Amino acid sequence: MIYFDNAATGGKKPDGVLTAVTSAVRVCANPGRSGHKLSLAMAKLVQDCRNALSEFFDGYGYDRVIFTKNCTEALNLALFGTLSKGDHVITTRMEHNSVLRPLEALKKSGVIDYSICQTLDEENLPREIKSLVRENTRLVAVTSASNVNGYIPPIDKLKAVLPERVLLLCDGAQGGGHIPIKMQKSGLDILALAGHKGLMGIQGSGALLFSERVEPKPYTYGGTGSLSLSLDMPDFYPDALEAGTLAFPAVVSMLEGVRYLALRQEEIANKLLSLTAYLIDGLEGLSEYAIYSKPNPCGIVAFKHSSVQSEYLASALSSVYDIAVRGGLHCAPLMHEALGTQDEGLVRVSFSHFNSKPEIDELLAALKKLAS
Repeated sequence: MIYFDNAATGGKKPDGVLTAVTSAVRVCANPGRSGHKLSLAMAKLVQDCRNALSEFFDGYGYDRVIFTKNCTEALNLALFGTLSKGDHVITTRMEHNSVLRPLEALKKSGVIDYSICQTLDEENLPREIKSLVRENTRLVAVTSASNVNGYIPPIDKLKAVLPERVLLLCDGAQGGGHIPIKMQKSGLDILALAGHKGLMGIQGSGALLFSERVEPKPYTYGGTGSLSLSLDMPDFYPDALEAGTLAFPAVVSMLEGVRYLALRQEEIANKLLSLTAYLIDGLEGLSEYAIYSKPNPCGIVAFKHSSVQSEYLASALSSVYDIAVRGGLHCAPLMHEALGTQDEGLVRVSFSHFNSKPEIDELLAALKKLAS
């Protein structure tokens, strides 16, 4: 199968990631729970991953790198752990349900209120977000890149218009690994990451990075391997937010993924820009399709047929042509409302740098046949 669904999960992994995961499964101990040599060796790899993530994303130190099972868990940990009674939050129409649903749950339970910035225009976005700031605004949540069409909002410009007291959270599910995200340089307070997409890791991997201005409260309680005599969770990070055994194979997959990216990020971004531009150019020659993306380093191209539902088109590509794409709303309903595609959805093609132009030629040939 030709795999073009990398925005959902990376289909192919670097050899170093596969080797690390295989080794972790073959011989595995519990990092941080025992004093024997194998446990200590694995604890060191966990520490190496914290250091690597903090360095790669210009974070605030290894102790403020928390491992999660995915970006959704990281976002929930950040939002439920940081927001308090009476807080106001600003977000955008681009957001995934991993941001929108926690905010809605907090609002319905009477904890917070939130406002949604309506514009998608790069010039007007910072201005409108600034106009939504209230005296009790605690946090602004914005994606690093839209998972629908690959649009990348101007994070640095957003930070520049915010009062110093307002925290800035970035959903890095699609941007992480694809575009340079530098927390300290950009003034990001919170960054949530999916390990299994642009970071080249396996499913079950994710991370939450945060600054000294943020003190998330735990919502999972249990063993940490530290302060075991106390019935309270430790009051220091990362232990305060990491109850239970870590998914060690997932952690080492992110470690090797970040090591791989550190040597190739610009090369990968250029490849994805080239692939998205190539597909868009080919689609422009097919009058039945409307395009909703520009060339981007996240590898995402979204389009729709003039009369065929996106899910049907995606199903036909899979069953007839053995090509994997995604149709529908992509868990981002407000983005589709903004684009006017909430009824039929969009077909999303999402590349990794392992994909090729001959594979895109096969997709274009299939789309040409399906168009009729």
